[in-house]
Amino acid sequence: MSNYQFKQSIQKAESMKFYNRETEIALLNNLEQKSQQVAQMTFVVGRRRIGKTSLLVNANADKLYLYFFVAKKNEALLCMEFVEEIKQKLQVEIFGTIKTMKELFGYLMELSRTRHFTLIIDEFQEFYAVNPSVYSDMQHSWDSKKEGSKINLILCGSVYSLMKKIFEQSKEPLFGRATQRIHLKAFNIATLKEILADHYPAYTPDDLLAFYMLTGGVAKYVELLVDAGAFTFEKIMAEVFAENSLFLDEGKNALIDEFGKDYGNYFSILSLIASSKTSRVEMESIMEIQIGGFLDRLETDFGLISKVRPIFSKPNSRSVKYQINDNFLHFWFRFIYKYRSAIELDNLTYVKEIVTRDYATFSGRILEKYFAEKLLKQESFSKIGSYWEKANQNEIDIVAINEFEKRMVIAEVKRNSANISIPGLQQKAEKITQQFPDYQIEFKGFSMDDM
Repeated sequence: MSNYQFKQSIQKAESMKFYNRETEIALLNNLEQKSQQVAQMTFVVGRRRIGKTSLLVNANADKLYLYFFVAKKNEALLCMEFVEEIKQKLQVEIFGTIKTMKELFGYLMELSRTRHFTLIIDEFQEFYAVNPSVYSDMQHSWDSKKEGSKINLILCGSVYSLMKKIFEQSKEPLFGRATQRIHLKAFNIATLKEILADHYPAYTPDDLLAFYMLTGGVAKYVELLVDAGAFTFEKIMAEVFAENSLFLDEGKNALIDEFGKDYGNYFSILSLIASSKTSRVEMESIMEIQIGGFLDRLETDFGLISKVRPIFSKPNSRSVKYQINDNFLHFWFRFIYKYRSAIELDNLTYVKEIVTRDYATFSGRILEKYFAEKLLKQESFSKIGSYWEKANQNEIDIVAINEFEKRMVIAEVKRNSANISIPGLQQKAEKITQQFPDYQIEFKGFSMDDM
């Protein structure tokens, strides 16, 4: 992306209504105030498109800040661009030529002894591609010059595994240097409702579910649908499966840098999980390889999947399923990656028809996640999960426990409330009620009507 495009996106971020980042903005303002006395180093992580740049631009819009974007290009060319930003924003003369980040960062650390400013370095992990020694050079400058410095240094990146490595692995140069960590998450349900109410007040529960299913609260996807006026399932699908739609390549674009040359195996695993092949045994029988290492990295290093165990099982229980944490990636692997041959032939109508055919079943699972998230946001339960017995018998969608008050909500989730049977739910929960005789247990049904 060109500098012009970046400036355009920053101007757009500054002008748009800003949703749901009050906590993060308050924290960033507090760090900026602290940095007027003592140098601060903050690292910001979050998946691509989550709104990290917009957050940082908005939080610093009324302050003196430099914005460096690390593109995969020659270090000397990057430094030329960064020097122009310094000259323009700080109104300083720089004599001679600065060709390395070592010189540039050293210069800024010296300057920050007499001038306070914020420095945002975006896509910070890309220095691995530009010049990996930048991290040790920055560590040396930071350690030797932070005393007396008034810099507010914010280092931002979207390749989650690399950012974790840079700041959280003990052998890395910048380990232990950061004074604050911000992990930016997706918009919550209340924010999605606010956005829909602002732009499409007549939205129905089905519109809300489709919006939640596709965006998962990821700021860029929300923005794309809002800009397109796509608020119903039909219009959202028309946008996703339009020619040259950003959504079609988005899963690959979001993850290819994370996975590197092994992306094929990772993509295959995610595709199987999205298609309800959620146990390791099922996946290994199809792929015919051992995938334990891949699953561990998908969960621990990349944060893309989670283990799901029956809520009352022991931590080492072998009764384990896997789920994809991100709504959009769940959709992308279920429908776009799975039918990529048809998409490469531009047979988009065919794939859209498959989505429409399978939507009721697929969105039913998303509805379960929706209500689990709603219960979680009430902050009145110590545990929330699902329940099943051996051979997937007596499956229960949601069990929410308040251990302090000794009460429990056991819930069934269906799109249509007419399909909910409380007596049937009570029968499936017999072992739970026997196990917790002193608990007050409430049996509930959640449907589209309750959204």
